[in-house]
Amino acid sequence: MSTPPVTLMVARRVADGRYQDLIAWLREGEQLATDFPGYLGSGVLAPPPEDDEFQIIFRFADEHTLHTWEHSASRTAWLARGSDLFAHPSEHRVSGIDGWFGGAGQRPPRWKQAVAIWLAFFPVSLLFNFVLGPLLSDLSLLPRVFVSTLALTPLMVYFFIPLSTRLLANWLNSTPARVLPSAPSTQHP
Repeated sequence: MSTPPVTLMVARRVADGRYQDLIAWLREGEQLATDFPGYLGSGVLAPPPEDDEFQIIFRFADEHTLHTWEHSASRTAWLARGSDLFAHPSEHRVSGIDGWFGGAGQRPPRWKQAVAIWLAFFPVSLLFNFVLGPLLSDLSLLPRVFVSTLALTPLMVYFFIPLSTRLLANWLNSTPARVLPSAPSTQHP
């Protein structure tokens, strides 16, 4: 039985005046992780203009490979080098697509998650097929699907789905308005 990939999401608020230093430090951490077995990818999400909290996402093949990286001497040294660059750190890990939609208890209903993913995937897939479809038309179905999924999956995982969830954050996290029953009428016909 295979284990699912694990995503570690780390949030860091930049210390006053240390923006560029924090960016360089975060990129260093991404580069450091690439040397570890089981590393699948990472990304840095910059905050919106009115915020100062960066998020860095590390994805590993399974809990064991993430644990090995987390407890390595090189990661410990990297964290120590960056300790004065940020305030209020937080970390949590998730498996599967849940990482795109926040921590436990904060996730929107699955149907909203599906809509957000589809809204990201449809236009990108349409554009890919419009632009590259003629070049791939001579391939049979299996190689054509292989090439398209190979090209689109990293784009979706690291850019378009996070973008979609960020743009749709208000809707994803909104709760539907409840309709309260009206008071019974006291007038008689």
